[in-house]
Amino acid sequence: MFYEIELMDHIRVPPKEFGGDTKTSVLRSLNQHFDNYMSKELGFVIGVHSISNIGEGIIIPGDGAAYYETTFKVFAFKPELQEVIIGKITEITDFGAFLDIGPIDGMIHISQTMDDYVSFSKDNALQGKETKRTLKAGDDCRARVIAISYKDPANPKIGLTMRQPWLGALHHVEEDLKKSKESAKKAAPKK
Repeated sequence: MFYEIELMDHIRVPPKEFGGDTKTSVLRSLNQHFDNYMSKELGFVIGVHSISNIGEGIIIPGDGAAYYETTFKVFAFKPELQEVIIGKITEITDFGAFLDIGPIDGMIHISQTMDDYVSFSKDNALQGKETKRTLKAGDDCRARVIAISYKDPANPKIGLTMRQPWLGALHHVEEDLKKSKESAKKAAPKK
């Protein structure tokens, strides 16, 4: 889920930025600090949205930089368990697939790619035994978040599944919806 989060922190502005516009200098420092920033509490920070307030700057002896108490807003992506997300397959491996869901790739184990026995084919795709459906790099897919791990804070892991109704490659979901509508039409009483 994407969020807009308001934060307050003391932002360090180096001496080389003195004499310029304070808001611009604080924004530059914020963007440098939050570039590729990730935490369990905030999730993946996409960027600094706006600055609400900048307090008076203070200089700490021995540092020379100014610190401004600043209230600001960031955009962040924080995946939640059971959330349904849409992304694009970036890589197929013999153990599953990776789905680009924005600031991170989620991993779909081969057993979770479709409701079928799945094998890795020579043309670098995953194929269902009974359905003959394939999953390849570049496919747009809908998946559900089933695991989130921040065990290694520098490399969080997102586990996904596509083995539930209306999940999977979007072109397969569209086929299933069409079949479902046709079946409903046939089963409907004639007037």
